[in-house]
Amino acid sequence: MNETQEVQRDWLNVAEMADRLGIAEMTLYRVIAAGQFPAVRIGRRLFIPAKVLDRMTDAALSTGRVVSAADFCGNAP
Repeated sequence: MNETQEVQRDWLNVAEMADRLGIAEMTLYRVIAAGQFPAVRIGRRLFIPAKVLDRMTDAALSTGRVVSAADFCGNAP
């Protein structure tokens, strides 16, 4: 693997996901705590499946509309 290839990880921590989304970590912590963004808690740490961004992107592109991250948490109405 050369320097330009990035390893694709299955799980991201909050800092990594916030960086990818271009938002503050605290904002992401808040929406996770509110049940509006999917995450997995292991002990005191939170992890987000990297695939969630692909699914959100696909949903936004296929519908041509704004999608809510809460729809990907499994508890949306």
